[in-house]
Amino acid sequence: MVSFSANPALVLNADFRPLSYFPLSLLSWQDAIKAVFLDRVQIVSEYESEVHSPSFQMRIPSVVALRSYVEMDRRPAFTRFNVFLRDAFTCQYCGVQEASEYLTFDHVIPRCQGGGTSWENIITACQSCNLSKGGRSPSEARMMLKSWPRCPTVHELNQNGRGFPPNYLHESWHDFLYWDAELERDNGSLCLD
Repeated sequence: MVSFSANPALVLNADFRPLSYFPLSLLSWQDAIKAVFLDRVQIVSEYESEVHSPSFQMRIPSVVALRSYVEMDRRPAFTRFNVFLRDAFTCQYCGVQEASEYLTFDHVIPRCQGGGTSWENIITACQSCNLSKGGRSPSEARMMLKSWPRCPTVHELNQNGRGFPPNYLHESWHDFLYWDAELERDNGSLCLD
């Protein structure tokens, strides 16, 4: 019997690149099988586990690719999580890297001074730095920014997301998640077999 939470399928676009890295684009095994039968995806790789019915058996897909290419948004959604991802979960004042539940976002130019809530004015901050800065600008608080806020591209968010892999990565996913990583070398030379 297959667990309902086990064996998720990595979802690739029709060009065999993940739809997103963080959060990783996944389908439950049930949804992956349904998508196969509806001919929305093609199976790229499978788990050893199988599902059975009285007249049918099938190995569970571990990697599926969409049959139709999905155009990626040019401008990412402005969300708290995407701000943290743009800033690599790092406080832009002190440089400490934290889990998202310990981070806050900060208006570089405070709202009380006319600062807006946008990509260009919001940064990731640890709770301590956010409290220290208060309703002042960085120069008034004598706090230097590590980087000035700006709208990232979807590609930049995906690149940053690759540095924070999820808790579960099946071995069949590695070729698709790290396709542009440097190849391992054998004794200092690249093997060409």
